[in-house]
Amino acid sequence: MASILYFGDSSPASGSALRANALLRLGNNVVISDPYKAFAKQLRSRWLGPIHFRSGYQLLNNSVVSWMEQVVRAQNPDLVWVNSGELFGPDCLKVLKRLSCPIFLYINDDPTGGRDGRRFDSLLKALPYYDVCAVMREVNVSEFKALGANKVLRVFMSYDEVAHQPFAHFSDIPPAFRSEVVFIGTWMRYEKRDEFILGLIREGIPVSIWGDRWDKSAHFAKLKSHWRGPALTGRDYVAALQGAKICLGLLSRGNRDMHTIRSLETPFSGGLLCAERTIEHQKFYKEGVEAVFWSDVSECAQICKELLANEDRRNAIRLAGMRRVRSLKVGNEDVCTYLLNSIFNTNEQIYPTIEILEQGR
Repeated sequence: MASILYFGDSSPASGSALRANALLRLGNNVVISDPYKAFAKQLRSRWLGPIHFRSGYQLLNNSVVSWMEQVVRAQNPDLVWVNSGELFGPDCLKVLKRLSCPIFLYINDDPTGGRDGRRFDSLLKALPYYDVCAVMREVNVSEFKALGANKVLRVFMSYDEVAHQPFAHFSDIPPAFRSEVVFIGTWMRYEKRDEFILGLIREGIPVSIWGDRWDKSAHFAKLKSHWRGPALTGRDYVAALQGAKICLGLLSRGNRDMHTIRSLETPFSGGLLCAERTIEHQKFYKEGVEAVFWSDVSECAQICKELLANEDRRNAIRLAGMRRVRSLKVGNEDVCTYLLNSIFNTNEQIYPTIEILEQGR
């Protein structure tokens, strides 16, 4: 097993921390260094935070390089794993190169898609210094290579085998997290999530919303009574997924999503996925059997009405979705195993999930 120097968000419920824990469960020695904690004051500042975001964190470059030099001192890892990497420019990667081991980038976001302006400027300049990069979107593969990336692997989003385990019994789910139809996610400018949910409400669908920044929506006055609270983490998050009769899966157009992490966490946690119809969603799940899909608000509303009126069908789809997602090999441990094998093995390997999806039914 490998000795891994891991750079990423160490907040217990973050995807980064869950991935690091999966690497530990696989028997690796993992040392976590959190740049977001080290520079929390600057990143969370009301004034400096937006400036750093919009300038690609380039104004932090010298400070991050100095911090990196302190971190790597006396380290002798087999692998450097960078999660997200938005704070690290070429100068930081040059420091990491001194460790004479593979440097790996894992990123959930779409840094070449342009949704977040110049947020990823530092990262994109540093791509040639990574030995291997893992991306979530097929379009990122060619775009990363065009920017000088050496080896680019395409994987899918992943649930966590431990953190997202469903409750053993529905009665174990606190009543505060039960609902008819739920959307768990952040309000985002230009994504029109608020307009979509408002459309469902106008169709008579009882939607509950959990997430941050919804008060910034121009429609919040009409949505406020449906907003249940801020972002959920840990067992509360699982409870809200499993405790809903239907879980909405909304994509980010700016992020060029064809699926999201909720596309996998929802069925694994025992929720019924009701998501936008995409090629990837249709490859993951048999429509109407393991999940349900829609193309617009009217179709989504009609599906919700039919499912809310049919408990037996809801349960059948929910259970089939739980079985299917477990067969896809998209848990954190599955993905990390594939990535480690790909990094340390010179032979090209096909991502197991792609093989499964290509096999069909």
